[in-house]
Amino acid sequence: MKTISRVFSFYYDGFKNLKVGKSLWKIVIIKLLVIFVVLNYFVYDKNLNTEYKTIKEKQDFIFTNLTKGK
Repeated sequence: MKTISRVFSFYYDGFKNLKVGKSLWKIVIIKLLVIFVVLNYFVYDKNLNTEYKTIKEKQDFIFTNLTKGK
């Protein structure tokens, strides 16, 4: 946690002294949002419908996970 705050303060102090710092922060935030949205929808799109095609496979997956450890 301390490392994250140090990295944030490094970038915050660096951009604070620039004339175009606010514009650069906006660009960084927009780039991060686009990257996370694209990765979430196209790369990490894993749910029950994408992983299992038939109803039987879905039922087996749910049954084994619900009864696991009991």
